[in-house]
Amino acid sequence: MNRVDEIGPDEHVRGAGDATLTLIEYGDFQCPYCARAHAALSELTDELGSIRLVYRHLPLSDLHPLAELAAEAAEAAASQGKFWEMHDILFEQQRQVMDKQDLAVLAESLDLDIERFRTDIVERRHRQRVQDDLARARHDGASQTPSFFINGVRYQGDSDQESLRQALTEALGR
Repeated sequence: MNRVDEIGPDEHVRGAGDATLTLIEYGDFQCPYCARAHAALSELTDELGSIRLVYRHLPLSDLHPLAELAAEAAEAAASQGKFWEMHDILFEQQRQVMDKQDLAVLAESLDLDIERFRTDIVERRHRQRVQDDLARARHDGASQTPSFFINGVRYQGDSDQESLRQALTEALGR
């Protein structure tokens, strides 16, 4: 298995490949702490610049029954070139997403081919990708969400904006 900071060609990456900071997140689209981190990271990326974000799935289905399906929905959107759009809307609309129909409404709002999306969800075409991320999370020692690695080093702090700002600023100084 790869090291935590090895980024594969099919991973979900936002930001420049030569960014000073690489932040790997293991996340769950139904986790309120992940949603808080998403909002914080959106602002911090604008503020600090030069951050490459890598998102890997870690759906905690025992806590969030829709988590795995939401991860598969993000992968279904990715198959149509809109992973990050679905990623963002899943976090921004987290409290409104309660079932498969809500996921379809989000897909429609992103102008996805809705029939293809629904088929992907019903047939669970992207389940293996999510399972692969889960296996990698276990390998990398990520068991809760969000779990972050900053330039390959496990971040143990909180997911609020100030804690993340401090950790990223410190990493920039190294």
